[in-house]
Amino acid sequence: MDIATLIGLVLGLGGLLGGFMEEGGTPGMLLQLSAAIIVFGGTFGAAILSFTTEELKTIPYFFRVVFTEEKVDYLTVLDLLVSTADKARREGLLSLESSLGEIENTFLTRGLQLVIDGTDPELTRNMLEMEIEASEKREKVGVEIFAAMGGYAPTMGIIGTVMGLVMVLGNLQDPSKLGGAIAAAFIATLYGVSSANVLWLPFSSKIKIKAEKHGLLMELILEGVLSIQAGENPRVIREKLMTFLPPESREIAVEQEA
Repeated sequence: MDIATLIGLVLGLGGLLGGFMEEGGTPGMLLQLSAAIIVFGGTFGAAILSFTTEELKTIPYFFRVVFTEEKVDYLTVLDLLVSTADKARREGLLSLESSLGEIENTFLTRGLQLVIDGTDPELTRNMLEMEIEASEKREKVGVEIFAAMGGYAPTMGIIGTVMGLVMVLGNLQDPSKLGGAIAAAFIATLYGVSSANVLWLPFSSKIKIKAEKHGLLMELILEGVLSIQAGENPRVIREKLMTFLPPESREIAVEQEA
């Protein structure tokens, strides 16, 4: 479970509800089935219209990305690349084949397999870059889906409010009920704006950030594999790959060297 996601949801939704209750409201006042149907049904419907069936099938995967914590361990991969480079220089590139089964990162495994097979360096780079690009495109779908939902939801909320006000204006016989009816109509706007800013847009941002971290790791692996193929000195490879590390990981790497 991604603790940051859980904390964010609790603080976001809890803050909205807590502030409302502090002003004298009750949770029951915010429950409007018709508003929920209009806002969430309209948002999901608009999203379905906007994307292909294949893209929509990835939504469960992206929900898992949002709620699942997957640590990107740059330092472990860096150390693995350096030790692999050292072994390749001492025993030759073919010696790496015996250790491929011990590597968990499939992208690194494929890169090293290309090197072991004697693939031309330029072709190796092109193939790995194509895989990085394909991965970025896959993750971009999730970013765009939730960003689109974040754009549709407030509009659906306004539509729901307008529909509610139409009903109010069509039933003006009892003025004593106008206040409650108007308040209920605005619940749709609340649903639309709050769902966009507490759910859909933050989900989009989280997927984007996690995709960028994985993309950076894949770029680090790409340069490491090409350096191993070129037979570069392991110490030089380590210094080169450290430029890819985020600041906090780079500080740890420097401390380990000291």
